[in-house]
Amino acid sequence: MPLIFLDPYPRNEAMVFTDDTREALESLGDLVVHFGSRAPDALVEDILPRVDVIVGQTAMPRERIDRAPNLKAILNVKANWEPNIDYAHAQGRGIYVLSSAPVMGMAVAEMALGHAIGLGRGITAGDRAFRAGTERYSIDGNGRAYSLHGAEVGLIGFGNLARDLVPLLAPFRARISVYDPWLSPEYLSRFGVAAAPLDEVLEKSRFLFILAGATSENEGFLDRAKLQQITPDASVILISRAEVVDFDAFVELADSGHFRAAIDVYPEEPAPADVPVRTSRNTVLTSHLAGGIHDSYRRMREWMVDDIRQVLAGHPPLMMQRAEPRQALLGRSR
Repeated sequence: MPLIFLDPYPRNEAMVFTDDTREALESLGDLVVHFGSRAPDALVEDILPRVDVIVGQTAMPRERIDRAPNLKAILNVKANWEPNIDYAHAQGRGIYVLSSAPVMGMAVAEMALGHAIGLGRGITAGDRAFRAGTERYSIDGNGRAYSLHGAEVGLIGFGNLARDLVPLLAPFRARISVYDPWLSPEYLSRFGVAAAPLDEVLEKSRFLFILAGATSENEGFLDRAKLQQITPDASVILISRAEVVDFDAFVELADSGHFRAAIDVYPEEPAPADVPVRTSRNTVLTSHLAGGIHDSYRRMREWMVDDIRQVLAGHPPLMMQRAEPRQALLGRSR
């Protein structure tokens, strides 16, 4: 029987190893399971000669890969690319390295859309005003409201999150511009969006979605000067990685009223109790809630089982995202 090794920390059993998942995996092979921490080196070394599939963030440098002659796939269920795998060597050996990142896209896109509507229409501000007894009714209370319908929309980054967001924006007939230096204009046009320079996306977007993942090449690339180019009073949704912006400048500019902001990700998580963003104005704050809902973890388990079944049958995986070695090594994951 094939050997499947589960070492998915920081994921827990409720996220990746429910009873139905255990039953499905047991039908595919023998299981070795470790939860609660990264698997100890002794356990990893013991399974290497026999393992067919690894589920988790187990460190797999070249030397370990060479000691795993049967290894067919590594499935990262933390939805990122960790720097502890020799991606190029795994690819050369024909080992699939996969990420569950796409399973989060639908939930993140849904929340991003909700934040955009909420900011543009002033829903959270309206709630605060009503509770304070300072509400104004009908058109008198809508002096700063604007609609997503037919608006100029900008996306910074066009990965999994953006590809799930674009269909949700379709009913609004928005004009969508995208800045993503890794993608060609021809590729982007297939999704009904237009490639544009960063300055143009910042300066003309009424709604701006910051969706780029953090890499060694783009950390902090949205600095204060770039953030000051954002259209005045635009609605800006920061929902991918805080590392791509100068976070202090982002909060200060939102606080000053230069733009409205919704923030779901922070430079340090959990955020310290005294972090200034907690008392910021003109912002809507959530605590990295966008992707991690039960539906996302259900899809993660289903995709994981399906891809393991495919790989063990000698077929390519179909559901999870494959690593491209250079891009995976550029990733900056927490």
